[in-house]
Amino acid sequence: MKKQTTAWWATASPEGIHIRQNAILKRFLQTRAVPFCSFYREMFLELGIDARDIRTTDDLVHLPFTSKVDFKVPRDFVIIPDEAILKTQWRTIFRGLTTGKAATKAALEAELRPILLTSTTGRSAAPVPFLYTAHDIERLTEGGRRLMELCQSDASFRHVNAFPFAPHLAFWQAHYASMGHNTFMLSTGGGKTIGTEGNIRIIDKIDPEAIIAMPTFLYHLLQEGMATGSRWKNIKRLVLGGEKVPAGMRRKLKELCAEMGAEQVHIMSTYGFTEAKIAFTECLPTAEGEPSGFHVYPDMAFVEVIDPETGNRVPDGHPGEIVLTQLDSRGTIVLRYRTGDLIEKGLTYEACPHCGRTCPRLLGKISRVSDFKNLHIDKLKGTLVDFNALENILDDTEGLGAWQVELRKRNDDPMESDVVLVHAVVLKGDEAQLRDAILDRFQRSTEFAPNDVLFHSWEEMRELQGVGKQLKEQKILDNRPKSQ
Repeated sequence: MKKQTTAWWATASPEGIHIRQNAILKRFLQTRAVPFCSFYREMFLELGIDARDIRTTDDLVHLPFTSKVDFKVPRDFVIIPDEAILKTQWRTIFRGLTTGKAATKAALEAELRPILLTSTTGRSAAPVPFLYTAHDIERLTEGGRRLMELCQSDASFRHVNAFPFAPHLAFWQAHYASMGHNTFMLSTGGGKTIGTEGNIRIIDKIDPEAIIAMPTFLYHLLQEGMATGSRWKNIKRLVLGGEKVPAGMRRKLKELCAEMGAEQVHIMSTYGFTEAKIAFTECLPTAEGEPSGFHVYPDMAFVEVIDPETGNRVPDGHPGEIVLTQLDSRGTIVLRYRTGDLIEKGLTYEACPHCGRTCPRLLGKISRVSDFKNLHIDKLKGTLVDFNALENILDDTEGLGAWQVELRKRNDDPMESDVVLVHAVVLKGDEAQLRDAILDRFQRSTEFAPNDVLFHSWEEMRELQGVGKQLKEQKILDNRPKSQ
């Protein structure tokens, strides 16, 4: 077992964690969230309760959930202080008495003035801005430092951040992770900024130990780099975010790294979303097998897992929907935010078998149900389809390189039947073998089969997926008429 860190969040008992969370939550609700955030102030008024009525994380069940549909006016979720109320709070009074008026004002401005904006991707609706203050930047930096610690990145490592340069969490979490870890990080901006060739040239020159990127883009980057003669023998860590990372994708990434001369590569996936304002990661595994689960920082977030139908909490270790409450955040905040993401094996407080840390962990595959609901593709050809399982089926298909599933209506007629096309690149073997393998895996794992398998070159597939052009590569594309 790896050496255990001494940080309280990594060694505390479940009871100790909840005691600490309760104290943070009470202070947060009473002094910041309810007095200064109009959405939650109005919610508490409508419920007829006071912030002091929520004394523990268990009491959060008395509050309704927050979801994407509530963000009609994003400003309503921002902590906007009222100077008159601030002056009456004991923390402000004590700070003024001990540090003076000027220092108190400067400290409050650092805590409460927004200075950074990220946003949701806006795939199905207008992007929603999320504001950060200097207080939040410190929180993001510390969260990033912990991410580096969990991935066992050495401060001497050279890191390449290949996330797309955009006002989105993934890029900025990676950026501030390097600041917190005091390590070298070169941010390329991903394919949209300097293209695949530009990223390859930079990695050739930097010879990094770690690359942080979206899995689909990194897969194309490794594939293209190998094809053009690059040999990145120094890679030791691949840290992935922005998309799910099926076992098949991990295997293919490791195989590509091995072909490029990097034999000892560890792959860690991260889980984050705009509304959390932080990202969680798996730790470095001790051996091949099940990933560790996403380690949650209990002083920054309280996570519940609920039955998506009833909204009730489920016992630890049971599957359900992830619900997150920010703890001690500023700028834009959320309480009991329903992510729409399903966690396969639920939440556990048991010590991690890889690193020994006792912080909460989210276990198993995460199904981003909301992404698929936005595409309106729950039912296909009259059959209920689990597209999360479909990704695993294709990524685990031997000999299949990159792929895309395209949905159409026959003759582009909304009243006609669904057509499913699998676009594929041959990695090993020939087209006939791969076609048979794809159809066989569909037949054994689903209740329908694709209408056809179409083969492409790597360059054509990159164009289809939007590699280097889209913030997230398009692996499932719904081209059915929108009028249906």
